[in-house]
Amino acid sequence: MSKKVRHPNLENLFQEVDSFIPQTNNLQPPKVGISSNRKDGLSCLAETYIESVLKAGGVPVMIPVITDINALSVIVDSIDGLILSGGGDLSPLYVGEEPIPLLDEGDLFRDEYDLILLRLAVNRQLPILGICRGHQVINLAFGGTLFQDIYSQNSQPLIKHSQKIDRIYPSHSVRIEDGTHFLRKIYGDTKSLLVNSFHHQSVNIVAPEFLAAATAPDGINEAITHSEKQIYGVQWHPEAMASADDESMLKLFCFFTEEARVFRQAKELHEKIITVDSHTDTPMIFPGHFDIGKKEGGKVNLPFMEEGRIDATFMVAYIPQGARDDESLRRATAYAIERLQEVKQQEELNASRMGIAYTAADIANLKKLGKKAILLGVENGYAVGKEIENLQLFKDIGVSYITLCHNGANDICDSARGEAEWNGLSPFGKDVVKEMNRLGIMIDLSHAAESTFYNVLELSEFPVIASHSSVRALCDHPRNLTDDQIKAIAARDGVVQVCLYAGFINEDAEKASLSDAIRHIDHIVNLVGIDYVGIGSDFDGDGELIGCRSSNELINITVRLLKAGYSEKEIQKLWGENLLRVMTRVQACSNK
Repeated sequence: MSKKVRHPNLENLFQEVDSFIPQTNNLQPPKVGISSNRKDGLSCLAETYIESVLKAGGVPVMIPVITDINALSVIVDSIDGLILSGGGDLSPLYVGEEPIPLLDEGDLFRDEYDLILLRLAVNRQLPILGICRGHQVINLAFGGTLFQDIYSQNSQPLIKHSQKIDRIYPSHSVRIEDGTHFLRKIYGDTKSLLVNSFHHQSVNIVAPEFLAAATAPDGINEAITHSEKQIYGVQWHPEAMASADDESMLKLFCFFTEEARVFRQAKELHEKIITVDSHTDTPMIFPGHFDIGKKEGGKVNLPFMEEGRIDATFMVAYIPQGARDDESLRRATAYAIERLQEVKQQEELNASRMGIAYTAADIANLKKLGKKAILLGVENGYAVGKEIENLQLFKDIGVSYITLCHNGANDICDSARGEAEWNGLSPFGKDVVKEMNRLGIMIDLSHAAESTFYNVLELSEFPVIASHSSVRALCDHPRNLTDDQIKAIAARDGVVQVCLYAGFINEDAEKASLSDAIRHIDHIVNLVGIDYVGIGSDFDGDGELIGCRSSNELINITVRLLKAGYSEKEIQKLWGENLLRVMTRVQACSNK
């Protein structure tokens, strides 16, 4: 931040402004929002925050202390990263504690502002850096605990954590913890940093899914990082040291500004391309008259899709495998139809925000109108029963694909789970494959037994999909695809949509994370190329991973792919172009 005072000449000043040529959009620096402090009713901010962001190549945006959620939402939508600044104490009421005598009670208005701002940024997956108080706000918001006062609540001998010397000078060291967290990325093999210190509140128990990244010599936490997301916190005040040209602290701001730049690139890419999630089970959890225009009921809805900048999602009528007598089959068909009609009714409830799409062109047209697209599928050919005519019925409703089976054999084929009955496709199943080809309904081989899989590839005239399947070489589960199966789908110009179900991503399901999903994507790309892979989340069918739990978090996949060196064209293929290529080809060759 230049503090040079120009000669007070109005004409020269305006001439300098008018002659300035702004950078093109793809070269513009990222906008980094900075939360304000609040003193005597004023929103205020130390210039050192602004200087540090400028020196790191970002554009600082000061966010006023307000609690109007709509106004803050508009601001958050316009920025590429958020810094939660330091300041006074957090109220202990937010952690269900009574205030310790002689300590500040905090500023409840600023507390509410910070928590609203943080929640809005988290919902949109923005990179977030908490500084001092901001570090504590993050830990509190994600379920960690705080010390109101380390000196009276900690039995261990403590070093001094509130220095008297100027903020530009360090007063103690912190140990950088081992691991792959952000401080290791910034400082490499450096064991410790010298930092300043101005606090008596601090992080006590680190929040779930967060890691301790740095610790003071007395054991007090000095930095945290989310294990999968771009959320970081430091207890010290790096902006004060960075503004005074401390290189180690400036590196922290350069790292964060780069995080914001990549996130802006991801946002802009999602504006240009079509993004499709090929499998969600949301209709299964409809509580009566469901409204996907609201954040209720599950992991997929219009607000989540808007926050995650996802254009289209397949909502499938899932039917668990049941008895196969005539009455049970009739009920299964009726249930699937009822679920699909419930989805179609969402178009009436939310006409200004979404539409039902039946083709790739429909998705593109809805995107141009600023609307989300919902496509229809059926999971488990059990819904077809033994009546081939039901395929025409589902086609007329608008179904784009049918998953031939689920867990257990049905009248069409054998499943990857349960006893084999047909050694692949049944005689009726062979007729189903031919009729789906004729009608232009994509054949989905997720859940199918290997025998079924290869039978279908031999019989089908057109490419097939695996709407939500991952890599068996990385996670040995019968629901996943072998390398040979992946190669076979690619050889027929089909596509494998990586599933985000924890048990299909990591054999230790509790540890399954976004990083694991990226490994599955990388494996398929390395095996057969970028043209044969996509994403089928399985959200609302128990699909979720640490770092990617709902539709608003799907943009994190794009961020990771950009960081991994994938080109924008490659990401475009993965996020929808590959799947829509198959859908368009299948539909174009149909005899309706």
